[in-house]
Amino acid sequence: MVFLKPGSSVCGPLDTIQLPPESTTTDYEVELGVVVGRRLARCGDPAEALAAVGGYLTANDVTERSRVAAGPTRAKGKCADTFTPIGPWLVTPDEVEDPQALSLTLLVNGEVRQSGTTSLMAYGVGELLAYVSSLMTLEPGDLVLTGTPGGVAAGRPEPKPFLRHGDVVTAEVGGLGGQRTPVAAIERPLTA
Repeated sequence: MVFLKPGSSVCGPLDTIQLPPESTTTDYEVELGVVVGRRLARCGDPAEALAAVGGYLTANDVTERSRVAAGPTRAKGKCADTFTPIGPWLVTPDEVEDPQALSLTLLVNGEVRQSGTTSLMAYGVGELLAYVSSLMTLEPGDLVLTGTPGGVAAGRPEPKPFLRHGDVVTAEVGGLGGQRTPVAAIERPLTA
C-alpha cells in the first residue's frame, strides 16, 4: 500500500501533535524514515535503490483512523498538520550499518505500546524504494516511511487506547534518536 502525505504534516521531534476537531481515533505508528539522496526513477535493482539513500530518521506516522475507514483513500487520515513528527537527527547511511537491524519503540505516557525491529519488515528498504520508484520519481529530500510494528491502538482490544489531549508520545528508532511529542486537541477555527 502506498499513499502520499503533504509537507504540511511534517513537524519536529518535540512539536505538539494536534488532534483534529472531534478526533476519537487518532493513532501512532513509529517507523523508520528514509530520506532520498539522489533522483531515483524506475529502479529495478534494490541494491541500487539502497545506494540512493541520503539518510535515515525516526518518524511517527500519526493517523486518524476514522478518516481512513471512511475511504476511498488513506491519505485523508494521514494528512493533517503535525501528523508526521520526524527527527531529531538525519543520520547518514555510512553511520547505519544495516537499516534492517534497527529497533523501533513507541511509548504513550511511559507505557510501551510498540516494540519491534526493522528486521521484521515485509520488504527491505532497497525493495521499498525500488518499488516506489516504479510508481513515481523520487527526488532528493523526499521522505519514505517504511511501515510500523504491531501495537498500534487500532489493533488493541477495547477500549482502544487512541491518543487523547494531554498524552505524551515518545518514539525512537535505535541509533537515530528519539522524539517526545505532546498531544493536544485543537479548536475548530472561527469562521467570519
